[in-house]
Amino acid sequence: MITESATAFAISDKYPVNPGHTLIIPKRHVDNYFDLTFREQSACVFMLNFVKELLQKKYNPDGFNIGIKIGTVAGQTIPHTHIHLIPRYQGDVDNPFGGVRGVVPEKKDYPSSKK
Repeated sequence: MITESATAFAISDKYPVNPGHTLIIPKRHVDNYFDLTFREQSACVFMLNFVKELLQKKYNPDGFNIGIKIGTVAGQTIPHTHIHLIPRYQGDVDNPFGGVRGVVPEKKDYPSSKK
């Protein structure tokens, strides 16, 4: 465990995409992020910001991705809400443009991503 509050906690991802990949998890079991109360969502965002600062100091990444999967169609494999905070590093992929649009590979490239 990286940190904990009354409503949420943060742990390292078991299968990290990059060094520092962290999960922010509400304590109440809810499958869908949108079913969390506003207080629970706020606690997760507060923790996300706190953990980002910890990761910045420890790993000094060049950027971050934040991801929440809702439903199996969106790739959710764990039926408990969790937020991915993924540090990104210069050169960790050949072409980062398009970002999360890559979940639908043929939609990743669009005019402003072609450089």
